[in-house]
Amino acid sequence: MRRAVVLGGSIAGLLAARVLHDFADEVTILEPDHERASTTRSGAPHRDQLHALLAMGHEQLERLFPALTEEMTEAGAHLGSGEQIQFYIDGKLKPPVLDIRMLGATRTFIEDHVRRRVLDLPRIKILPHRSTGVRVTAGRVDAISYATAEGHRSELPADFTVDAMGRSSRLSRWLEKEGWPAPRVERMRIELGYATARFHRGHELPDTVIAHSTPGPASNYLPSVCEPGALTAVENDRWNVVLAGYTGYRPTSDPSAFLTRMRRCVAPIQQVADLCTMEGEPTTFHVRDSRRRHYLELPRLPGGLAVIGDALVSVNPIYGQGLTLCALQASALDRHLRSGTSPHHPATGYFRRANTVVSAAWQLSTTADLAQPHVTGPYPLGYSVIRWAADRVTEASIVDSEINRTFMDVLHMRRHPRALTNPRVLLRTARTLATRTT
Repeated sequence: MRRAVVLGGSIAGLLAARVLHDFADEVTILEPDHERASTTRSGAPHRDQLHALLAMGHEQLERLFPALTEEMTEAGAHLGSGEQIQFYIDGKLKPPVLDIRMLGATRTFIEDHVRRRVLDLPRIKILPHRSTGVRVTAGRVDAISYATAEGHRSELPADFTVDAMGRSSRLSRWLEKEGWPAPRVERMRIELGYATARFHRGHELPDTVIAHSTPGPASNYLPSVCEPGALTAVENDRWNVVLAGYTGYRPTSDPSAFLTRMRRCVAPIQQVADLCTMEGEPTTFHVRDSRRRHYLELPRLPGGLAVIGDALVSVNPIYGQGLTLCALQASALDRHLRSGTSPHHPATGYFRRANTVVSAAWQLSTTADLAQPHVTGPYPLGYSVIRWAADRVTEASIVDSEINRTFMDVLHMRRHPRALTNPRVLLRTARTLATRTT
């Protein structure tokens, strides 16, 4: 292809641009916030919140950008593995999984390093313009309209276009204007609120990079019973701490109330509350629903078009899947383009590959969300059996290292959720729980 165009320059758009660089003579990113500081860009209002880069996301970033981890750790990020990564369920520490690695850094830090590596590539450029529409000619997207900051309007010819405009993507409306059907949007209302606070980090918790606490079966998955939260050691000698809750139990920006909730959480988070100084006020964010756009259901799809990141699926952020989903979708795009399919044809192969990852993440997050009493469905077929089995595996993973390895591989998106219903896992779960009760 001669020119590929990426709509949006956040992490999903940057990863798409990196993949397209291997196939196009020129890659242009349209990002109106490009010239603003990363901390003040409006395109991802949740970027100040604590973000997790799961093990599979970390592996995919290293594949796309060799030695990126080394570059980021030299600049102040923290790479944790084994016992440095602590997961608690219902206040109980789970066995460590030795080969899982996670990076402790803020989202802006990771995104800035990825952006720098992307823009160092010779055939990628970024324009500070706002995309305003697509043009579909002869069954394919062949141009993108845009507006400059001064209000000038123009078009950019494109052989292949990637929508990375996030949850508020306007692509559906643009397709309808061009006479094409818009994808069905599936929603699950979750009413999640979370808040992130920053603390000065000293010599406390020297062997901890990440600690994560979540309610489970023993607390009936209620945040008000088991305080959910996480902390991460990040660059510039800071801790990032996030607390979460649903509906009326959402955390606020009040520092005193935030510290009170931290002291009801697991030991590492309690220690940071007691020993460290908070920097400024907590930053809050509210997510009304999880959202998924079903492009594969469309009776027809214009050629030369793909969708990535939150523009395709946005799941409950409490499970930390967002960045890793972007990386896996970028991998799906790479595989599709390497298949030899013309970029002018419908990217059905990409959407099928991406759908495998999206469906796994959607299944994992929505099944967990349905345990909350305020989440009212829709319930999948056989949900009560699925929920019961998932609870038993979760209980067993707290005490059995082999079951926990499978559990954590699924959580980190290294294995499909169906691994948790493997007969061997279920049989070992039954034995583990029987031994524990006797």
